Amino acid sequence: MTAPSSPAHPARTSPAQPTRILVTGGAGFIGSHYVRTLLGPQGPGDVAVTVLDKLTYAGNPANLDVVRAHPDFAFVQGDICDPTLVGKLMAEHDQVVHFAAESHVDRSIDGGAEFVRTNVVGTHTLIDAAHQAGVKTFVHISTDEVYGSIDEGSWPETHPLEPNSPYSSAKASSDLIALSYHRTHGLDVRVTRCSNNYGHHHFPEKVIPLFVTNLLDGKKVPLYGDGGNVRDWLHIDDHVQGIELVRTKGRAGEVYNIGGGTELSNKELTGLLLEACGADWETSVEYVEDRKGHDRRYSVDCTKIREELGYEPRKDFREGLAETVQWYRDNRAWWEPLKERAALD
Repeated sequence: MTAPSSPAHPARTSPAQPTRILVTGGAGFIGSHYVRTLLGPQGPGDVAVTVLDKLTYAGNPANLDVVRAHPDFAFVQGDICDPTLVGKLMAEHDQVVHFAAESHVDRSIDGGAEFVRTNVVGTHTLIDAAHQAGVKTFVHISTDEVYGSIDEGSWPETHPLEPNSPYSSAKASSDLIALSYHRTHGLDVRVTRCSNNYGHHHFPEKVIPLFVTNLLDGKKVPLYGDGGNVRDWLHIDDHVQGIELVRTKGRAGEVYNIGGGTELSNKELTGLLLEACGADWETSVEYVEDRKGHDRRYSVDCTKIREELGYEPRKDFREGLAETVQWYRDNRAWWEPLKERAALD
């Protein structure tokens, strides 16, 4: 465990003090954007944030550089499976927003043990400590992949969980563990299930940053199977907006789907990325063997979060994609070392 990068928050003595939020996995792609947003000029202004992150390969301290000097920010390097550390931190916080997870499907297919440890055991360690410490609200960040695959229509939150990969199975298990603490102990647990995220600071093993960085380097991009798998795309700004609505206005024991409203096949997405990077199909795309158990289509029904909490995705996909590509053009110093260390291409 490393020392916090700013002094520990004092015990709350009056309602005027900020809400103390523990953000797990806050050095990763979505978690770090959530933290930057909370502590940025458009943030709520009434929160203090502690990030707990193990800094595995996908956790990058540089993602938090812009908030490191903020008086209401602290960083702790540690493992969510460590009950002693987790118990200490829970006693010092009012709310938890839990992002920390192993999340890459391909890695889970190669070996699922770490996914079970982090996503299942880690979530149980956190939620049990939150219960013991009397934490007020626990927001558990999950994924649409827990629903399985759907040929037509969209999943409501009440749809049975039918995960198909070790990753999504571990996430489904963590959802159920978290919700059980609401039903058994009355803990205020709120679960979000998002569609595929995209945006800046995305680790370059996922499809959009992998394809963009390969194309910028003049390399080919690997397209699974026939490219017909369909995903709904959600910009991280919209995802963070949805999470904040759930944290501040959501109901205990409820699940909320968060989608972006842009469905594309992987082949269609590849065409847009080729266009944005000035590359052509024949020389830049390599069809590869399809992923094992590859879900054909994901689609979440966002009626509940729209009607209850007023959520509406704001980012136009083409605009968001162009901004994302430009960010990778401008920030080679961020992603090139990551790809070299992970040997990604």
